[in-house]
Amino acid sequence: MPLSADPGARPDLSVVVVSWNTAGLLADCLASLERATAGLAVEVIVVDNASDDGSAEMVAAAFPAARLVRNAANVGFAAANNQGFAIARGEFVLLLNSDTLVHGNVLAASVAWMRARPDIGVFGPRVLNADGTVQPSTTGWPGLLDLLLMTSGLDRSGLPGVFDRYRMRRADRSLPADVDVVSGCAMFVRARAMEEVGPLDTAFFFYGEETDWCRRFRAAGWRVAYAPVGDITHFGGGSVRRLSHRRDVMLTEATVRLHAKHGGPAAALACRAILGAFNLSRAALWSLASIARAQGRARERARHFRLVCRDTLLPRRRAAA
Repeated sequence: MPLSADPGARPDLSVVVVSWNTAGLLADCLASLERATAGLAVEVIVVDNASDDGSAEMVAAAFPAARLVRNAANVGFAAANNQGFAIARGEFVLLLNSDTLVHGNVLAASVAWMRARPDIGVFGPRVLNADGTVQPSTTGWPGLLDLLLMTSGLDRSGLPGVFDRYRMRRADRSLPADVDVVSGCAMFVRARAMEEVGPLDTAFFFYGEETDWCRRFRAAGWRVAYAPVGDITHFGGGSVRRLSHRRDVMLTEATVRLHAKHGGPAAALACRAILGAFNLSRAALWSLASIARAQGRARERARHFRLVCRDTLLPRRRAAA
């Protein structure tokens, strides 16, 4: 089925895919969508963030039925998705990463699941790794205690309760559940709920945007839910591979911004202190390892964390960069 719906009728589902230099993965993703639209009226919107690998040209040539938005610059994940939302006409909207594959009837099953539960604003299906294992695609809110447990490594202890509250590694993903956060790699959103809550916050350039959004949906009274109604494979690392140490910089800044927005200045300061201590400790440990072992990987990791510390703890240099 072509990646477009009847222009005279409202689609059941609008799929928004943000692209940045993932032409090969994007082609596979769109091809999998073509095979998975049975039983639904689906429109696909691709927003290309100024890719230089021919992504936009590939979409125009190989998937002409998809609606293509070409940005002159990389405006970020949140802003690009919002561009897609602005022209989406579907009853439901799916945020879908370009490094995914859609399997079987997961689209129709997810739409049916949400239609049967009108209080669900955000929904996530089962997400798989490339090897077929289940990916932890839902999390809790990254509170200060959770950050302390993660940066100390205690969240990997295997203990239940608060130790696994954020990562949810021990969650039984064979069962449906209400959750705090659904991963933005494959997130279904009810259009009516989005109209009430508003679009993604563009202050989050990359990372943190779906966590903030899910919290806003829950605050507005909408449920955020997971159910294993079908499968989507998420390879991970598509666009991120080109970010080097900036990935951790963006992740740190996004987490601090989350706490500033939802907890205030004191929470943001505590968050920055926790993450700053973690990054400094990693820089020191890897630097010592590079001296003791003279290994290339140790030197690379030491440099990585030194750059993260520079760009997150030295505002003047960060602003000038």
